Amino acid sequence: MRKGTLYLVGTPIGNLEDMTFRAIKTLKTVDLIAAEDTRHTGKLLHHYEIETPQISYHEHNRKQREQEIIESLQQGKIIALVTDAGMPAISDPGYDLVKACLAAKISVVPIPGVTAAITALAVSGLSTNRFVFEGFLPVKGKAREERLQAIKQETRTMILYESPHKLKATLQDLGEFLGIDRALMLGRELTKFYESFHYFTCEEAINYYTEKTPKGEYTLVVSGREESRELNLSSEEIKGELRQLLAQGIPRSQASRQLAKLTSLSRQEIYQLSMELE
Repeated sequence: MRKGTLYLVGTPIGNLEDMTFRAIKTLKTVDLIAAEDTRHTGKLLHHYEIETPQISYHEHNRKQREQEIIESLQQGKIIALVTDAGMPAISDPGYDLVKACLAAKISVVPIPGVTAAITALAVSGLSTNRFVFEGFLPVKGKAREERLQAIKQETRTMILYESPHKLKATLQDLGEFLGIDRALMLGRELTKFYESFHYFTCEEAINYYTEKTPKGEYTLVVSGREESRELNLSSEEIKGELRQLLAQGIPRSQASRQLAKLTSLSRQEIYQLSMELE
């Protein structure tokens, strides 16, 4: 028996008119649609008069669904995988299904569509020659701190996703680890009715959302570190710089932040060195 095919179908990230002709045709002709949220996808299918049956495939049922989908594909079924918005497998459990299909030698075909990361990057005004997608940062703890410390050294433009209730904390952390003068672009509710783009430094973004409550989903595009600015200073040399700054009356926290912009150490690490001066 000939094996079936899994189609990865890109869907709109907001505006339904961003659906492609090829995506509509594919969803109409496959045997089954595996959707992140069948109710959400149902609205899209109704809009385009697509009557193909659906099953759910999401983070919480992916392990049990995966084998079911693989078996259907091995029996010759043609299945489309969609997410609530954008391309499947990008910050999405569809990645696991794709891996499983490839391991089972099942054909996987992409049907390209809109992706929030590239949409935001294109209008960011930041370098598009080299960039890296970070998705969502770890929520808290050591994992988050390690990731922030790692991207501090990143010289490529960075793209992140963030929810409204975590945006303020993320902006504060970016300012602390990357520097408050780091340039970034905040894309909000991309392609939707309330779409907006704000071009800030970290400090300006923090101040802006001190007065306003974040609403909607955000895509952040952050400039990379300037390669020529970092100094290779030893701990003793950094202590020497700290002594000079503190002698000028500059507060310990401000001095630590200032030197963190110029070295590979974080603000916390430099602050700890300043405590050793006493």
